[in-house]
Amino acid sequence: MPELPEVETIVRGLQAVLPGKRIMGVRLGITDFIEDPSALEEQLPGRRISSVRRYGKFLVFDLDSLSGDSRRLALLIHLGMTGQLLTCKPEAPIAAHTHAYFALDDGSEMRYRDIRRFGSIRILAEGAPSGVLSPLGPLGLDPLEATEEEFRAGINGRHARIKALLLDQRVLRGMGNIYTDESLWHAKIHPTRLGAKLSARELHGLYVAMRRVLSQAIRFRGSSISDYVDSKGTPGKFQQRHCVYGRKGKKCPRCAAMIRRETVAGRSSYFCPKCQRAPKKTRKARRKH
Repeated sequence: MPELPEVETIVRGLQAVLPGKRIMGVRLGITDFIEDPSALEEQLPGRRISSVRRYGKFLVFDLDSLSGDSRRLALLIHLGMTGQLLTCKPEAPIAAHTHAYFALDDGSEMRYRDIRRFGSIRILAEGAPSGVLSPLGPLGLDPLEATEEEFRAGINGRHARIKALLLDQRVLRGMGNIYTDESLWHAKIHPTRLGAKLSARELHGLYVAMRRVLSQAIRFRGSSISDYVDSKGTPGKFQQRHCVYGRKGKKCPRCAAMIRRETVAGRSSYFCPKCQRAPKKTRKARRKH
């Protein structure tokens, strides 16, 4: 699933070409992942895209109002697991599983492709506020915007595994499995540690590691493990720099121990058993088993 760095990479690509352009028409194929297909076809044409931004793992397209319609709508897109959002010329070959086409006034086209259709497209009728998007429910802090104090407040005192806390979108919006595992490895914290048990020094190290990992991933334009490509159809390169994710049985880059994979918080988790020491109870249970 595209995570914060992948969505941010796509947003930055779209920010370079979309603001100021007007949507001239909408053409849809399969629509079972679209909340109200007729609303897209009826309400989007004629509206100008004022900005493109990321909110967690969502892409938000802010749209200007129309003459006679003072509403400032927003188009909200989530890429799900296999969603792709590309800009191209209308005569460009159409890839299989392309389900939505947005014709623009400069003659170009934005296309949404999704093999598994776990993504979503919807219109926010009253626009998208800069804070919490109410139709999405409460979402937490952005990892790249949160201060260290805010980060610590969201983790401190929580009797849940740190892996689960980092993945909880109500705590940190945009974090996903890849960058959670990479951040915990850099911070030398086992994924089953409880948030309440982490020291101030460990929380500081995790905050620094998380921001560094996310920033580096954005610089290398995300991780292309399955279907992810940027807005021009180009794969990312950060997967070449993963230290633990997807590297079960390979040597830890730091200590040469073998990387392990276990299920933590319902997700596959990769970690180094030597660098990231498990809590005592976990180690005792593993030895007994």
